Amino acid sequence: MSEPSDDKRTATTPGEMREQVERTRAELGETVQALADKADVKARAQEKGAEVKERAVEVAGQAREKTAEVTGQAVAKAGELRTRAARAAHSVQDKVPDPVKDKAAQAAGQVRDKAARAGGVWQEKAPEPLRQQAAQGARMARENRALVLAAAGAVVVVWLALRHRKG
Repeated sequence: MSEPSDDKRTATTPGEMREQVERTRAELGETVQALADKADVKARAQEKGAEVKERAVEVAGQAREKTAEVTGQAVAKAGELRTRAARAAHSVQDKVPDPVKDKAAQAAGQVRDKAARAGGVWQEKAPEPLRQQAAQGARMARENRALVLAAAGAVVVVWLALRHRKG
């Protein structure tokens, strides 16, 4: 007969031989199962798909968390800027003399009247897409009124300062 290929000794009794045959069968069964698992492309593809899906869910969760964090920071920053603009507007209003405030109020009334007339002409002659964009801009200005007022106040103060230097 032939000699065993590995370094194991051969069984000398029938009991040892049965035991060796059982071990060999178990090893052979494990080897066949491992080969079958490697050959089962569908199962391997499903496993890989499940891994990819799990990773995608994890990444999506992280993205949602980051988006929420950034949104919170943006809202906080916008509130801070709004507060600072309101403080600046109040500061400018406090420093402007009453005659200047009166003149500004008169000018604002005149601007409103002229704007109303121009608005009528605008509604008659402007194309629809342009009117929609203008309406959106006006909405944004109304929503950020304090910022617009602060900017207008700053312009008035600069104008007065320049006028005072020339005069």
